[in-house]
Amino acid sequence: MLTFTIRRLVLAIPTLLFISLVIFLLLELAPGDPMAQVPLTVPPEVKERMREALGLGEPIYIRFGNWLWQFFVIEPMHLIDVMFNTSLAEGQQRVISWQTRSPVMDIVAQRMPQTLWVVGLSYVVGVLIALPIGIYSAYKQYSWFDQIGTFISMVGFSVPTFFTGVLLIVVFSVQLGWFPSIYDTTLVVEDWASFKLQIRQMVMPVFVLALYNAAQISRFMRASMLDNLGQDYVRTARAKGLGERVVVLSHVLRNSMIPVVTVIALGVPQVFGGAIITEQVFKVNGLGALLINAIQANDLPMVQTLTFIFAVLIVVFNLIADVLYGVLDPRIRYD
Repeated sequence: MLTFTIRRLVLAIPTLLFISLVIFLLLELAPGDPMAQVPLTVPPEVKERMREALGLGEPIYIRFGNWLWQFFVIEPMHLIDVMFNTSLAEGQQRVISWQTRSPVMDIVAQRMPQTLWVVGLSYVVGVLIALPIGIYSAYKQYSWFDQIGTFISMVGFSVPTFFTGVLLIVVFSVQLGWFPSIYDTTLVVEDWASFKLQIRQMVMPVFVLALYNAAQISRFMRASMLDNLGQDYVRTARAKGLGERVVVLSHVLRNSMIPVVTVIALGVPQVFGGAIITEQVFKVNGLGALLINAIQANDLPMVQTLTFIFAVLIVVFNLIADVLYGVLDPRIRYD
């Protein structure tokens, strides 16, 4: 297992370099100019000096190398400086947003808590709801619980989140006035009253995303459980006199979790990428809204960094899913 993990980590390095090159070239070749929003009254020579200040005067391979160096070397050094109060990255040029003229990673760090509070919590809630529903629906196949669970899952997976979000706003904010319709990102939790307000404004976006995540994961969990409940080892375990709870939870569930782990692990990067549509509906000032604003402003460093962070997380959690296969199924051996 250790050899396999090391081999996958080594293989991830060229994979990430290739992904970074593709992302950089696609965004560089995309139409648009960062100087397009500059007023027409600005002289052309001033615009040219502004382009050079942004680093656009350098050849594309030099800009790509500088971006990689800043992302993999300068930003980790800056993180160490912040954590241990050192000066490793002092005077080093960081990745700067063209729109705000601030370091990209500082802006990402400011927006990350909002995304984790809403999108991260909704994913955890969705997984905790989906697993028992999928397990019990498969064990009680075609029962009334299975029929209701299937109906709710189909509705949650097929209805888009922007429709569900707007519907909840109309019913629970406009008509009933139970929850605020807009997420207040400036709220600071200092006492019990502010904590309750924070919970109230999180209820609707968390419910919308949790319903969507739970609908997807519960279907995978049910299908995987049904596939394993009919296997020979289950009949053998029952023939040996093992209790039904032991058979289902110790044998069937462990083998059924193998494909579900992939779905859950590969869904985690979406948490950090932000739920773009839901964040727009509820005005959550998270990473999804940050990415949309960066695209609209043609802020290439911000878009490149956010997209590459998402790609890194996909590679990392794909590796974690592969390692968990061996933990869940002792028959799996990596030579």
